Amino acid sequence: MSDLPKQLEFLRSKLNKVFVESPDQLVDWLSEIFESPIIIEDLNHHLVSYSKHMGNIDEARIATIMNRKVPDKVINGLWKNGVMSKLIDNDEPVIVSQIEEIGLGHRVAISIWDRNEILGFIWVHTGDKNLSDEELLLLKEVAKQVKRNLLKHSKRNIKSRKHYNDFFWQLLTGDIGDPNEIVRQAKQYNIQLDGMLAIVVIRFSDDITEQIEKHAYYLAETQLQVRVISHLFDGNEFIMLVRHYKKEDSAGLLNDFISQFIRKISKQLQLNSVNGASGLIYKTTRNIKDSYKQALKVLDSKEKFAAELKDTFLYEELGVYQFIDELYELWKWKQPNKYVEKLRIYDEKNQTYLLYTLNMYLQCDCNVYQTALELTVHPNTMNYRLKRIREVSGLDLKNPNQKVTIYLVFKMEKMLEG
Repeated sequence: MSDLPKQLEFLRSKLNKVFVESPDQLVDWLSEIFESPIIIEDLNHHLVSYSKHMGNIDEARIATIMNRKVPDKVINGLWKNGVMSKLIDNDEPVIVSQIEEIGLGHRVAISIWDRNEILGFIWVHTGDKNLSDEELLLLKEVAKQVKRNLLKHSKRNIKSRKHYNDFFWQLLTGDIGDPNEIVRQAKQYNIQLDGMLAIVVIRFSDDITEQIEKHAYYLAETQLQVRVISHLFDGNEFIMLVRHYKKEDSAGLLNDFISQFIRKISKQLQLNSVNGASGLIYKTTRNIKDSYKQALKVLDSKEKFAAELKDTFLYEELGVYQFIDELYELWKWKQPNKYVEKLRIYDEKNQTYLLYTLNMYLQCDCNVYQTALELTVHPNTMNYRLKRIREVSGLDLKNPNQKVTIYLVFKMEKMLEG
């Protein structure tokens, strides 16, 4: 390793030839250079190639080779010990100490990057050996060279990224309507548009940093509930086109995907406020634009009605909030509701909270005991207030039409305030 420039030049020429011939031949050759077993895996932690065994091998390596994928137990352990965060945050080699509970021996690992996207990882099973500074520098060069070959191997083309994003935007805006043209471009960019399709949008309140981008790209590619087939950043929004084939509980899978994405990226980066939403699921590409608009609608509604929609991620679960903007445009020109106005005047005159009580009562689905709990009052006090509400306003709380009307009035007033 003393003549590093010659080593690097030899490495470049050798990699281009060997990887094309055989990925396994490549790792065997690298293993000889670093005098340690090596594994190359893709972004989803599936095995790309591995070298022959040398000396003692650990449980994690054996399980990875047997399953052709890194076991979930190992991946989770790497996250808990901060290893994965380091690999995602930079392109420097990461020295990994032994983690006995997941059967992992000493390692040096490095992520393989294509700009801000991770393509995979290289793991050098060092055991008791420490890599020198020259060897660590050489490992960085290995990652760069393997990247080029992985891109060729996966038929990804860096030059086509802009056109790829342009195609995705055309789908989002509906600017491309010819089904034959959509099929042609999808084939060109190796995008599978069959199955059940929906748009998911993750909205960040924090400024988008390179670190957020890296973690978002990683999570998009490694989540299991659905398959992310296209993604891009637009300002503070991460937009994903997702697909799955299961007709049963498709909404549940989508809901789990969004909630887990938010939970993981918030925890990993300690972000304060991350929101997510999905539009409806469609079978045809012409409705991708509709799903995109619906996802944005959910996010906007969640900002206006944060408490009410805290756990709502799907457009189909938005309920009356799907039409809240249209209702507001009609309502704002109407006369004030007589029941609400009577209660408002009474509260102002007598320093009472009947209007607030009624709002909470409707929010709690007219459940006396739940409302009393929310207001921290005795149920008997709650029943007395309901009696006074009926007496003061003349409102019939057993009339569903009147209750729904008042419920919507409260929503409209909240929009007017906000």
